[in-house]
Amino acid sequence: MLTVNVLDFTMTTKTANILFIGDVVGNPGLQIVSRDLKGIISNYEVDFVICNGENAHNGKGMSLEALNQMIEAGVDVVTGGNHTWNNFNFFDTLKTHERVLRPQNYPKGTYGKGFGIYKLPRGLGNITVLNLQGRTYMSPIDCPFRTADWVIKQVKEQSQVIVVDFHAEATAEKIALGWYLDGKVSAIIGTHTHVQTADERIFPMGTGYLTDVGMTGPHKSVIGMQVKSAVDRMLYQTPHKYECATDDVHLSAVLLTLDVSSGKTLSMQRIFDPPYNSGSPA
Repeated sequence: MLTVNVLDFTMTTKTANILFIGDVVGNPGLQIVSRDLKGIISNYEVDFVICNGENAHNGKGMSLEALNQMIEAGVDVVTGGNHTWNNFNFFDTLKTHERVLRPQNYPKGTYGKGFGIYKLPRGLGNITVLNLQGRTYMSPIDCPFRTADWVIKQVKEQSQVIVVDFHAEATAEKIALGWYLDGKVSAIIGTHTHVQTADERIFPMGTGYLTDVGMTGPHKSVIGMQVKSAVDRMLYQTPHKYECATDDVHLSAVLLTLDVSSGKTLSMQRIFDPPYNSGSPA
């Protein structure tokens, strides 16, 4: 468990603890969320849980069964990314379910919605969760920067607390959005690359930032894929069947403590559980 600097705040400040869980991959990821999340919620007094689930269905895509499993475990909102549409059977759920999001900056008319306003417990008000996707080395969709500006204008009257899942490939694009939205949103948490970064910080205007929250799933893998298939792709430069790995499962997350009045991040604590074995491999 790693903790970033904590801003000073008085005991009278109303705060909310928001847990953001990194990309859940396949059944191994779903199982560790189902097993461990309620304990984490209790131990850290978590008020609201956001979880990226775009790879929860067999390692790529989403399903209603996977969504229900995450919600049953204690997740409040499931965000997505470029693999959200890989399972065609999920389209109807994406169109109607209030607790699943896809990136807002896909073209108008795309199934689903990209942000939602939800109630926090204990009379703490509302939280807006916004899902965005990057464009560098990814599909040339609408601008995430301008899309964020538009959403912020829509929700500011109802919610000071705004947490962004920025699903993007390039670290530079993620960091640029962090600086651009500093003071406009509570936190920007990166997803997609499946490798947890160690750069959690609070920007000068109070926005919490982490380039990538990491992968919840099998780490004896290449970002969730069975090692042999992934290595053969690189070695032979030819397609190989995607097969979700199963072993060495970890949960990756970040805990945000937010001032609900100002929407600012007060502290951030990165979670990776259980830690990697630092000894010799078995």
